[in-house]
Amino acid sequence: MKISLYLPTGLGHEFAGHPDPVAAFETIVELARTADESGYETVWAPDHFVTLPPTPAYMFECWTTLAALARETHRVRIGQMVTGVSYRNPAVQAKMASTLDVLSGGRFTFGIGAGWYEAEYLSYGYDFPAAPERLARLKEAAQIIRSMWTEPTTTFEGRYYQVRDAINEPKGVQAPHPPMMIAGSGEKVTLRTVAELGDACNIQTSPQEFERKDAILRRHCEEVGRPHEEIHRTSTSYCIIADSDEEASAQVPPWAPAVFPGDLASYGLIGTLETIRGRLAAYEDAGVQELLVSFHDCLDPERVRQFAAEFLSPAVDGSYVFKR
Repeated sequence: MKISLYLPTGLGHEFAGHPDPVAAFETIVELARTADESGYETVWAPDHFVTLPPTPAYMFECWTTLAALARETHRVRIGQMVTGVSYRNPAVQAKMASTLDVLSGGRFTFGIGAGWYEAEYLSYGYDFPAAPERLARLKEAAQIIRSMWTEPTTTFEGRYYQVRDAINEPKGVQAPHPPMMIAGSGEKVTLRTVAELGDACNIQTSPQEFERKDAILRRHCEEVGRPHEEIHRTSTSYCIIADSDEEASAQVPPWAPAVFPGDLASYGLIGTLETIRGRLAAYEDAGVQELLVSFHDCLDPERVRQFAAEFLSPAVDGSYVFKR
């Protein structure tokens, strides 16, 4: 299992009260460079416009942030976790992704989802339709984007999106195209869309529930005639390191239930180093191939280094993997 870093760009009020936006962004750059040097697989940034809940605290825009980080790093992959499908026209989104793949030298993973943050949609003037329409838009957008990465021109007549003879050059660096991660755990529609169109998924839940959801994804893959092994399976967790499990559990933030299902303290990377090692092993045993880690003390590069030194080791292919 590989380990990735979920970058703090403001969504969780990390820069509340910060007086200098330039210094705040330099902190993000330092964290990304630290991940690059320490063996993390990917640095992921949330694609949101305002904090959760909305406040005047800094919230850096995802795509411009990643473009900057593409030029500030050398080894680590970069990606968004994840773009709401309605935030940008999918043809334009395909062009942006192709360009970012070039800027990073082929280190970009494209993340997309149906969207969920209603207050953000409404404050920025986007419609926020019911979930079935958002999921239908996701599937149409994924089809357009994949075509624009692989075909000379794209014409698509969908219910929600239409493009005609759209040209996208350059298409990027990676062959056959940048990987597309489709995030979400909906069993009937989202995981089916992953099986049909995704190269990766992100299922943010406990290891036990991840294993159950992955079995559903496997069935969808069988039904569409696709090997389950073609899907790169990822999850997301939250890390609080302390001298005791009780001390760490007491620091779980009050917003955790809105983001992580169930009792995060019972399965997240929360506790002593020994406890965290066991929970990392549980994610790996459940089938997680890449775990995105968000740190409680998220602005501290030393914490990023400490975690890597404790839990990562080089593999034969030059990447870094979890060491038990």
